[in-house]
Amino acid sequence: MEARDIIKRPVITERSSEIMADKKYTFEVDTRANKTQVKYAVEEIFGVDVEKVNIMNYKGKFKRVGKFGGYTNKRRKAIITLTQDSKDIELFEI
Repeated sequence: MEARDIIKRPVITERSSEIMADKKYTFEVDTRANKTQVKYAVEEIFGVDVEKVNIMNYKGKFKRVGKFGGYTNKRRKAIITLTQDSKDIELFEI
């Protein structure tokens, strides 16, 4: 898998914005990617040093539209912790 296929998008929530001060960034990643693949993808794309990767899996929710029911897509979220001497990731243009 290519690095751009592994990292799908950043997750921007109130909690993820608060932990950016601790050099922790949240990304939605491919469901088949493991921790080492996510680490190398972030280092390649953003040019930073990754210290630790935590990954969470989310099951799809059951949704109904009239009499038809189905599940939403499952997701995988990764919290990336950068080293103290690493530069920050600029997700927003200031």
